[in-house]
Amino acid sequence: MDLSQDQREALEKASQLIADADYVVSLIGAGLSAESGIPTYRGPGGLWTRIGEPDPRSFQNFAADPKGWWERMLDRENNPESPERAHFREAIETAGPNPGHYSLVDLENMGKLKYIITQNVDNLHYVAGSRNVAEIHGNRTMLRCMRCHHRFLREEFEIDPKELPPKCPEPHCGGDIKGDGVMFGEPIPPDVLEVCFDQTNRCDCMLVLGTSGTVYPAAGFPVQAYQRGARLIEVNVDPTPISDIVDVALKGPSGEFLPLLVTRVRELVAQRS
Repeated sequence: MDLSQDQREALEKASQLIADADYVVSLIGAGLSAESGIPTYRGPGGLWTRIGEPDPRSFQNFAADPKGWWERMLDRENNPESPERAHFREAIETAGPNPGHYSLVDLENMGKLKYIITQNVDNLHYVAGSRNVAEIHGNRTMLRCMRCHHRFLREEFEIDPKELPPKCPEPHCGGDIKGDGVMFGEPIPPDVLEVCFDQTNRCDCMLVLGTSGTVYPAAGFPVQAYQRGARLIEVNVDPTPISDIVDVALKGPSGEFLPLLVTRVRELVAQRS
């Protein structure tokens, strides 16, 4: 990656901030997944831009008739996906981590990155090897109990089409099971939201990658960290609502900047040890 003088200076400042920080948290948006070939939801070419956003009452519809919702999900023959949704599903099922994902793993292994808060549901952080991840919008490979919030691997959970909706097998629970992905109109699961607020309050540096900064509550985390005195580093191809308050803005793809950032942070850490 050929850097301009401004980009080299910004990269050096960002590296210094991370090397100096005691507790780095990264907020991740759809831009990182897009670099793995997964279409975004919003913006030019986004899934919802092309076919329209889902019904804002999606969760209310599920809650009103979970049995009917599961029947439709399991009966694809009579409830086929649109070509656009089928293309999106194929892209997300075949995508793999990109250099940005692996760079975050490197930062975690160095002891600098303490936690990831991701808005993506593609599971690519775990595939790459990240350990501390809060998935604020859920994980497409998981199912979740609506009562106790316990999560189960989708591929390992046996669903009887004659007994719908599936019930939580945890002792003394028996709550309804749904996909872990957060639907329109669904509250963020309280266990995940608690982790997100806790990590935001603990960090002294937040690395904000590939997020438009328009979807709440995630869009509020950088502002919350900034108000507490944390340093902000943004990596994005476009300006966002938080660009005016960040300490450093690296304008470009995460997959190109983050490996350079990791290399320089590693050098700085080694110099200080």
